[in-house]
Amino acid sequence: MISNLIHTARWAVVALVALPLSAAPSEADRARLGKDLTPIGAERAGNADGSIPAWTGGITTPPAGYKPGDHHPDPYAGDAPLYTVTAASLAGHEGKLTAGHVALLKAYPDYAISVYPTHRSAAYPARIYEATAAIAGTARVANEGANVEGALVGIPFPIPTTGIEVIWNHLLRYRGEAAVRLIGQAAPQRNGSYSIVEFEDEFLFNYTRPNVTAADLDNVLLFFKQAVTAPARLAGSILLVHETMDQVKEPRRAWVYNAGQRRVRRAPNIAYDAPGTAADGMRTTDQFDMFNGAPDRYQWQLVGKRELIVPYNSYRLHSGSVKYSDILKPLHINQSLARYEVHRVWVVDATLKPGASHLYPRRTFYIDEDSWQILAVDQYDSRGQLWRVSEAHCIVYYEVPLFWSTLEVHTDLLAGRYLAIGLDNEGKTYDYSIKRVPSDYVPDSLRREGVR
Repeated sequence: MISNLIHTARWAVVALVALPLSAAPSEADRARLGKDLTPIGAERAGNADGSIPAWTGGITTPPAGYKPGDHHPDPYAGDAPLYTVTAASLAGHEGKLTAGHVALLKAYPDYAISVYPTHRSAAYPARIYEATAAIAGTARVANEGANVEGALVGIPFPIPTTGIEVIWNHLLRYRGEAAVRLIGQAAPQRNGSYSIVEFEDEFLFNYTRPNVTAADLDNVLLFFKQAVTAPARLAGSILLVHETMDQVKEPRRAWVYNAGQRRVRRAPNIAYDAPGTAADGMRTTDQFDMFNGAPDRYQWQLVGKRELIVPYNSYRLHSGSVKYSDILKPLHINQSLARYEVHRVWVVDATLKPGASHLYPRRTFYIDEDSWQILAVDQYDSRGQLWRVSEAHCIVYYEVPLFWSTLEVHTDLLAGRYLAIGLDNEGKTYDYSIKRVPSDYVPDSLRREGVR
């Protein structure tokens, strides 16, 4: 595995010393943004063997005939797999797989990873690129990694030197200005039986609002509201979150409307490894969006960058012509609908700080260089055994444009079960046209919105 790491002397120093603080990139390095580096810091050039092409801007316009609100047509529908990795062919490909994917292939004889031509489709609006260049010399990690200062709107650390910088790039990446989505979540039993929990999620991304100032931010990264709409026994409950930037200084503010009691209560425990909403114990709160919340319980080691087979351009899992029953199968999702490509990813290894507690003492994150989206995570138990494997199957929402997951899958290797969240094939997809302001997300509004 070490032979597949793209090391430099700098990465070696980072790995050994695990630098707790960041240093601003030099003026010469910052000048590389938009040149040999993409505007958010990825290597613009392709790789040596041609399996990764050069980045040429990504997808910035919708295809002909697309209308906002439609399921996004697959721009690469004509591609055929280059090869398929199975347990039988694992030996020839193990060096380009995460530990989690190797474990899945070994655990399930019918599990297969079909690898397609790589398309570097990720793209963001010009204002995100401009903001990234503007803050590249001012952004800094503060409060021992628990906060970022000197940054607004853009990617704070396009040329990272520490693991915590990479994680903050994921936390602060562009996901639009405001959005609403209607999604399903399922945790199938081993025999494949499942029930769908339906959510209406709404986001206002405070950090990336146009013309936002530090005073406007007021330590709030984003506003989030989640209503459970089905099944009937759960419907009516609403979660409201003000996601604070520095959650050590000020823990996230959260409230829950209980439909049965018709009461709004503070929810101080919606954080870290508290159980995810209606997830049957299959994920923690901070696994939502692959990782969210305070990073203060872990030491974040930047291992380096690798060329790996990862889920990417997953338009078939997003298709409106696919049913939930086509995706949700016993033990794992229908892998024939999944798409994988070879991409360069940052590898960050997180281990618990002395005295800190979490369900996962160790986690390894694989973060896309072109978008700062976490694409995969390996989670280990207290014995050091690989326990859960997470994947983000992403697409470009080209009407914005932005790159985000359409389906997250969290597989429990020990239980032989998985959780799928983000199912939108049978309903409406994301709507990025909504207009919201911070005053729309006050606790008093929950009671008015709640239903029994």
